[in-house]
Amino acid sequence: MTPKRHVVAYAADAQFLPPPDPRAGQGFTRWTIVDENSPGAVHTEFSVCALEPGGSVATAVQSYEECFYVIQGSVIVQTPEGATRLVPGDYGLLPLGVPHSWRNEGSEPARWAQMRAPQPRSSYAHDVYAVPPLPNTEPGTVDPRDPRNRNFGHIEAFNMEVANQRQEHLAQSASMRTALLVYSGITVKMMVDSDLGALLTTMFMVQYDEAGVAGPHDHPFEETYLFLEGEAEAVFDGQTYHLKAGDVAFAGVGCVHGFKNIGNGPVRWLETQAPQPPGRHSYRFVRDWDYLKSITGHDH
Repeated sequence: MTPKRHVVAYAADAQFLPPPDPRAGQGFTRWTIVDENSPGAVHTEFSVCALEPGGSVATAVQSYEECFYVIQGSVIVQTPEGATRLVPGDYGLLPLGVPHSWRNEGSEPARWAQMRAPQPRSSYAHDVYAVPPLPNTEPGTVDPRDPRNRNFGHIEAFNMEVANQRQEHLAQSASMRTALLVYSGITVKMMVDSDLGALLTTMFMVQYDEAGVAGPHDHPFEETYLFLEGEAEAVFDGQTYHLKAGDVAFAGVGCVHGFKNIGNGPVRWLETQAPQPPGRHSYRFVRDWDYLKSITGHDH
């Protein structure tokens, strides 16, 4: 029997709970979907975080990278370099060992997706270490064109359309940094990677058009998917799921998985990986090795 190496969590079943250490924040809760107790998860922790108006998360450092993507509301992240007000579509990276805190000075709850790797360990207090508080400073906004901006970016749904990859629509000067990868009815746009300073994680946006399909495949790394728009049929370890906006799925190493757009428009999701993919052989498609069998006449 094939071991289960995947997780599927539906938005309707989301449970936002306070973090294990109540001193860590006020008005802060988190829906943790993938952690050290999840089948197949060794590198990844993935959560959706919520911070109420007036809420805060105390200054700390962490022994892992943390990348994030804002879904709702406005939240401020404070680092020694200053404060940044984040709004929906903003994303960024908190490098390992960088002091930071969070606060919500807005009038509505804020929500953001959070991916952390290497995986926090409960036996080591989740690898969070309190440090002296950072003073709150006046926040700026994310400006992807500013060359001094080292850890933040912004993405909109229209950035996933090929016709919009013109200079006047780009947040930055045209380069590989703003490139859109298009294949087989699928478009991919990188967000957090080594170019933004990440060494252990990646985060990017994926969109399938109405004909978009990815056949069964697996990877030598872990992936998590937060669905933002549309409907998809997903297969993990031979089990079929119907996923839509707000749902989350995870595929561990060796989990054979595939996707198909089953809606009337595009399906779009946020995707993370840990560790970062190797330079070659990131994908192992079943169909390619089935083809080898067909031309050699041998099953194995």
